[in-house]
Amino acid sequence: MKDRWEERTQMPLLVLAVAFGVAYAVPIVAPGAAPWVHRLCTHVEWAVWAAFAVDYLVRLVLAPARWAFVRSHPLDLLAVLLPMVQPLRLLRVVSTLLLVGRRARMAPQITLTTYVAGAVVGLMMFGSLAVLHVERDAPNGNIKTLGDAVWWSFTTMTTVGYGDHAPTTGLGRVLAVGLMLSGIALLGVVTANIAAWFISRFERDDAVERRQTELLEALTREVRELRAEVARLSPTAEAPAPASAPTSDPVTGPVTGPVTAPGGAPGVPAPIAPRS
Repeated sequence: MKDRWEERTQMPLLVLAVAFGVAYAVPIVAPGAAPWVHRLCTHVEWAVWAAFAVDYLVRLVLAPARWAFVRSHPLDLLAVLLPMVQPLRLLRVVSTLLLVGRRARMAPQITLTTYVAGAVVGLMMFGSLAVLHVERDAPNGNIKTLGDAVWWSFTTMTTVGYGDHAPTTGLGRVLAVGLMLSGIALLGVVTANIAAWFISRFERDDAVERRQTELLEALTREVRELRAEVARLSPTAEAPAPASAPTSDPVTGPVTGPVTAPGGAPGVPAPIAPRS
């Protein structure tokens, strides 16, 4: 039941995650939008979080060992409880990202490369929006536009850190630390994935070469066995004795075979009578 529930709710929850990203981005990108737009986005954010919370509760109920499920999914529980403890908008972002990442890892059709690429794009997008939301109104802040925020997120995640843009508020620096750690972790995953791909490629090539070598050795053994069998079944035949050359006489003509003597001694030619 639990596996069936997770399979059926996988795609709807991912669609809700995209809706959450749009609802979170609109008020930050367009701060001068109508008040009802801001209220609608807030309601969508809470609705998406509630959907993920219900999903966690249903999976908890369907789990055969509930306490073991809670112990094996601590981040899910933390993500569900965080906005209830302190209903900050940033905490809703963090909790939703945790829940989305957990469900994405469980999807069998999502490979490691797809997961890492999605995580990089998601962290960069939400990190840019979050730091822009925090730093835009700061007195000494230098991240005032979305372009500045994206550039800062990119240099922070790749651990380059040019220093031309940097957060000045406490919350902005907390976001920077989280983005740095996430970037290091993702770079490690990407590096390990690339190294594993090269190793598997080399191992596959070596396996092909070993298989070809084994086939050649087997073929050579078969050829040797066939030669030995042919030599055993067809021994060298004895050469026949050469026929005796016919004798010739100038009077009687050629003698075509051996002549028996009157005494019965074989091999002795009979005397030839002279012609009259």
